[in-house]
Amino acid sequence: MTRADSAPLFTEGTLSTLQLIGYLAVAIALMVIDHRGNYLARIRWGMSAAIEPMYRIAAMPSQLANRTSLALADREKLTEENAELSRQLLLAEASLNRYRAVRAQNQRLQQLLDVQRSLGIGVQLAKIIHVDTDPFRHRVLLNVGADQGVQVGQAVIDAHGIMGQVIEALPNTATVLLITDPTHAIPVTIERTGMRAIAHGSGALDSLELPNIPISADVKVGDKLITSGLGGVFPSGFPVGEIRSIRNDSSGMFAAAVATPSAALDRSGEVLLLHVLPDPVGPPEAASLVGPPASLAGDAPSSSAPAASKP
Repeated sequence: MTRADSAPLFTEGTLSTLQLIGYLAVAIALMVIDHRGNYLARIRWGMSAAIEPMYRIAAMPSQLANRTSLALADREKLTEENAELSRQLLLAEASLNRYRAVRAQNQRLQQLLDVQRSLGIGVQLAKIIHVDTDPFRHRVLLNVGADQGVQVGQAVIDAHGIMGQVIEALPNTATVLLITDPTHAIPVTIERTGMRAIAHGSGALDSLELPNIPISADVKVGDKLITSGLGGVFPSGFPVGEIRSIRNDSSGMFAAAVATPSAALDRSGEVLLLHVLPDPVGPPEAASLVGPPASLAGDAPSSSAPAASKP
């Protein structure tokens, strides 16, 4: 038998082609049957239900990437909005603090205006522009000076009481020595009893010292101190402080008191300089003569005319 006689009837390529043709024929037949009678609907429904999870699994990476992108975009947007809101909040807080400061300043100015109206004497408004940082020099600088009529020795007050006196007047600024400076002393009167004393600066903004008070003196904690008017620098009747403690000195012969200043020495930003008019010197002017009106002067009998004789 030869090689040609032993060859198969169908080669491998021919068999595959015949299988493909058979599959196509079956598929066509199924399509025709399904189209005419819709016999494969339940099969398609079942296969779709089985394949649907695979679609979802295949779409998950894309959906996850999309959600991640949206989350990042939303986070960036929220971060920007948060930054903008924080900036607006800071601006609002700054504006509110400014409004509070302006309101507090207006209240202080209103208090000074009320004091000015109640004093009945000449005053001049000034603003503190500098505070001496030396703890042993209690001095402030005002924004008015000699060109504005300020003079050395003028008393300076705030809405609550005496602050100090002018010790230097330059053309446009003036230096004020506060009553708490260790070198300052002010004559005072205890308002309740009228007893006179001297209040010395202690070197602390919240304290005045009253040494050498007689043991028998009627002095109590809470007594108000006012200016006595002695010395001619501070007019009488202005609040100076309030006694907060009394003790005996080292000798035991006198008492010493500590008072809290009435003025807000560490808080006041605006002050008043007093312009007290000097009292007239010498005897008062003679009073004008009072007599009848000039129109009746001709009808009045003259004082030089001879008196009528009696019958």
